[in-house]
Amino acid sequence: QVQLVESGGGLVQPGGSLRLSCAASGSIFSINVMGWYRQAPGKQRELVAVISTGGAATYVDSVKGRFTISRGNAKTTVYLQMNSLKPEDTAVYYCTYGLVYGRYDYWGQGTQVTVSS
Repeated sequence: QVQLVESGGGLVQPGGSLRLSCAASGSIFSINVMGWYRQAPGKQRELVAVISTGGAATYVDSVKGRFTISRGNAKTTVYLQMNSLKPEDTAVYYCTYGLVYGRYDYWGQGTQVTVSS
């Protein structure tokens, strides 16, 4: 079992920045993939960014150039630096963990990000 704990959400004005953090604990494999999905009201959950322990990252087109995903030194944490935030970035952001790209078996409880003036 893997437990994921997110932090860092909140309310920010358009153009502002937030940094999300996620810490994994439990049965963590040394090679894994962690990342972030988001779900806005009335919409399906979508991938935002994921990154492997090797550092290979994938982003959804709508956040490229604005968001940066990174891993901590212990490979059990993942961060999402979000800059130039837009109202359409408003959503619940979920941390996820898996062993291969595209298959994520564990999810955090979610953290709300609201971009509004």
